[in-house]
Amino acid sequence: MKQSRVPSPPVSGVLFTCAGQRVDIVTAFKRAGATTLATDVNPLAPALYYADEHAFVPRVDDPGYVPALRSLVEAHGVELIVPLTDLDHGVLARARDELGALVLLPAPELVDALADKWLAHVLFVERGIGSPDTWLPDALPDDLLFPVLVKARHGFGSRGIYRCADRRELEFFLDYATEDSMVQACCAGEEFSIDLFCDLESRCLNAVPRTMIESKGGESIKGMTIRDADLIEVGRHVSETLGLVGPANVQCFREPDGTHLVTDINPRFGGAFPLPTAAGSRFPELALALAAGDRPEPTLGMFRDGLVMTRFFSELVLSAGTGGTLEPFAEELPDPVVE
Repeated sequence: MKQSRVPSPPVSGVLFTCAGQRVDIVTAFKRAGATTLATDVNPLAPALYYADEHAFVPRVDDPGYVPALRSLVEAHGVELIVPLTDLDHGVLARARDELGALVLLPAPELVDALADKWLAHVLFVERGIGSPDTWLPDALPDDLLFPVLVKARHGFGSRGIYRCADRRELEFFLDYATEDSMVQACCAGEEFSIDLFCDLESRCLNAVPRTMIESKGGESIKGMTIRDADLIEVGRHVSETLGLVGPANVQCFREPDGTHLVTDINPRFGGAFPLPTAAGSRFPELALALAAGDRPEPTLGMFRDGLVMTRFFSELVLSAGTGGTLEPFAEELPDPVVE
């Protein structure tokens, strides 16, 4: 396989929001040449301590959240803002013009639709993208075929999803659910994930499909890259049809008749980020190139197939620092083993 050729951009300042546990993403951007600044509200978020600098910010629903980020952008010469969870997508998408740096997110309307599984389904159908049959609880057909899934409209990480074998279970879980829910037909085929990256014009620059060998809590912990032309085309078609910008993860099923049904799209780097990175996706380099004003050309299908990822727990030990802060106990932090 030829490696995708992305010009080495000048060093860029990158601010990561809601850094949490995403050590893999922060360190990958550092290796790509970025100066990294990680932010979070929680001082125990491990990714903070793997960045060149870190800062604590208000909660995403606090009126001071955006001003705090803007101050950090100005103080640290930040050119690129990369959200690492779904929590602040809507806030950042609407504040992009006042933040002073490129925000790797699509338009606010698309962010809102993808955050609501019912609105996402409606959007997919409107744009001609395959999606499983889906209903709101007060519009269920009398001849509903089981099994079906009850899904929280704003759920994430496989939370608020219940499989129902019959109408009795369906009624129970609709009553049991504490959030607004919808009902979706179960897919009969094999599930895949497609990690992709689009430029500011929503051109898909690369799409890396992977199998879903095992997931835990909605996050892939075992999977394999697969150079499947149909899945690559699904990633390209879906991202360009919707107008995605930056990273995204498309979850879909290949049904027995060969069609593909999209169930979720997350407009961020996926939980299995180390696997497409190891496969040569060069997503951090592409992001830095966009921040530098470059226009990389698409390299669809240029990645290593057959790479298998299996994940494990690691840890970071902190000790008390000056002024009540926490600092890494070791002088040098261990590099992530899998990248």
